[in-house]
Amino acid sequence: MARSGAVTFKGNPMTLAGDAVQVGQPAPDCSLRYFEGGLKTASPADWRGKPTIVSVVPSLDTPTCQTQTKKFNDQLGQFGDKINAVTVSLDLPFAMNRFCGAEGIKNLRSLSDYWDRSFGQKWGMLIEELRILARGTFVVDAAGKVVYAETVGEVAQEPNYEAAIAALKAQVG
Repeated sequence: MARSGAVTFKGNPMTLAGDAVQVGQPAPDCSLRYFEGGLKTASPADWRGKPTIVSVVPSLDTPTCQTQTKKFNDQLGQFGDKINAVTVSLDLPFAMNRFCGAEGIKNLRSLSDYWDRSFGQKWGMLIEELRILARGTFVVDAAGKVVYAETVGEVAQEPNYEAAIAALKAQVG
């Protein structure tokens, strides 16, 4: 199901593919790619056992996405290995690694939805008109249930960092 006008991009209404992920539902299954000595596949099932924060950005080649990734990276260091933390975009895994390496991003694993856009479609974050992801943040508990969900209304704006970190802290205990 498409959601017309679900977000705006620089003031222009955009359509998001799929249903919005709701608090209380299981994290939708999808297939993401990352580069670690070769292309590898990850899915939300890999996150089970620890709370997970999912930062979603259109592209790490843009200033707002870079700011979001850097801010979350800085704030997530306090959790150490008690959590999983990922940033998802449609950037190629190689470009994501290059950015994260150059910027010292060590507290988030970069995952790419370039292969089949299954994350964007199943998590309701794919902007149909632009074929990029909308901006948002999700927190998933250790059992795989969504406990926090934010899709930023204006894609060019930053997410609510404080609310996402508070939701994550509540899961860590």
